[in-house]
Amino acid sequence: MSAVHKGNAFEERSLKLLEQTMSMSLKRVGGKEDGGIDLVGWWWLPNDGDATDPTPSTQTRRIRILGQCKAEKKKMGPGYVRELEGVLYRFMTMPSTILSHGEETESSILGQSQIPMVALLISESPFTKSALLRAHSSPIPFLLLHLPRLEDHPISDADSEDSVDSPKPLGNLGAALCNPALSGAQGLFLGQMEVRWERHMLGQHGRPALWWRNQRLPSQIPNMDLHETRVDASGSES
Repeated sequence: MSAVHKGNAFEERSLKLLEQTMSMSLKRVGGKEDGGIDLVGWWWLPNDGDATDPTPSTQTRRIRILGQCKAEKKKMGPGYVRELEGVLYRFMTMPSTILSHGEETESSILGQSQIPMVALLISESPFTKSALLRAHSSPIPFLLLHLPRLEDHPISDADSEDSVDSPKPLGNLGAALCNPALSGAQGLFLGQMEVRWERHMLGQHGRPALWWRNQRLPSQIPNMDLHETRVDASGSES
């Protein structure tokens, strides 16, 4: 598979997973004038509501998502975080630049300045410690998502015979990380919501999930039916 096809497949896989697990309605961005953005769209979340009420509000608010997808073998260093920081700063300060995304333009995004904006960085490879520290210290709300490359782990006859005593490979485990500007007490979520990576009971793959005041949130996107087919990070339906 060529690098272009591999990148496109990873973007499509990311879109489907985030739609079905994270209440994100995103679209792919293409063209030479994409502004350094691969994905753009909305994150649909409960209103803040009463801080003393543990029940999520039935009313939703939307947050603008600008994201990049990286399907690379090498680990993601801090340079990728700095790059996405620069892209968001440019979006906030240069409204004249046009983003080639159908009817969506960068100026139209900036015209909704009252709507919060989050940087989403999705990687097929793990993030380095330096990248995590860079995102953690950023004043921009960041969500880092490690969505591992799909790998099959066939079980041989010998493995089957020793299935009781021999440990099985755990597969590739992903991760979802928010920085303080997003999930901290003074951040965009005001410490009320977190993103967790939920692992499969057999130890393989998994999926990200939203938790609001210690309650798991179902993925809910206005005018979209998310109950037809669900997938985990492996692309498996459930």
